[in-house]
Amino acid sequence: MLTTVKYLIGSAGPSGYGSKSTAEQVVTDNCPDLDSCTAIITGATSGIGAETARVLARRGARLVIPARSLKTAEETKNRIVSEFRDARITVMRLDLSSLNSVRRFVSDFEALDLPLNLLINNAGKFSYDYGISEDGIEMTFATNYLGHFLLTKLLMKKMVVTAKTTGIQGRIVNVSSGIHTWFSGDLIRSLGQITRDKSRYDATRAYAISKLANVLHTKELACRLQMMEANVTVNCVHPGIVRTGLTRDREGFITDLVFFLTSKFLKTIPQAAATTCYVATHPNLRNVSGKYFADCNEASNSEIGCNLKEAARLWSFSEIMVSTGFKPIFAPWSMA
Repeated sequence: MLTTVKYLIGSAGPSGYGSKSTAEQVVTDNCPDLDSCTAIITGATSGIGAETARVLARRGARLVIPARSLKTAEETKNRIVSEFRDARITVMRLDLSSLNSVRRFVSDFEALDLPLNLLINNAGKFSYDYGISEDGIEMTFATNYLGHFLLTKLLMKKMVVTAKTTGIQGRIVNVSSGIHTWFSGDLIRSLGQITRDKSRYDATRAYAISKLANVLHTKELACRLQMMEANVTVNCVHPGIVRTGLTRDREGFITDLVFFLTSKFLKTIPQAAATTCYVATHPNLRNVSGKYFADCNEASNSEIGCNLKEAARLWSFSEIMVSTGFKPIFAPWSMA
């Protein structure tokens, strides 16, 4: 009850910020100029990602905005430039549901010979309808997790080198969701079931699985970065409940009613982007890695989300998925 009251009134936590803090407030208060920083932000054409991009551009960061639609990405770029005429923004094509598209994007980005200080894995999909990606995996998982897993893996060397040559600590931010706590059980087994059998598909369960995978990815990657002694951190965030383009697949009376009934708990987009910007830029989070944040403060997640064994298991499974494919490997991994 006390937690709910603090959320509703926006009571500040140990960081000095709370649920009512905005991205602009968080960055303007404490973040130095980001002129020497290059950031890739997925899902930056709308909603939380667009606000994150706008606020970082205001502080001088060079932005790379990947998107499936170059037209939409150019429109986002133009909106930011109209507000901050000196903004440096590069638009590139990327479809996170396609592993080949992820590989092409990384190759094209490396050809630009830019440094990489920030990677914000923000893009998300909530699909009410069952779908399979071109690589043969359930579409929500493919977009929200597996594409980001491969993107991060392929960009890791660039981030480590950038941090070493500049002395500026690199940061990776995985945007998850509190919905990840709704899932319990064997993630890989459940993924195999909804990938192979349309009748087992449930949109909320699929979304929860993908967001739990983001949390586990953060845990394992933090361990690996520490073992590498890399000057790069990774953390994940729950942005809060906010109505964004994530619900574009199902608009109408029921959706409108649900959001009306929960309106007191909804954040504005600037408020929802605050935790991402806090974790990406705040000086107090230097050397903080493998943590989960909500309302700009470290928070607890589910028991399975803290399970290092499950995190390592998912990582190994994911490496096989991005290199050899999916169908032959679900059965043995479900019994692991």
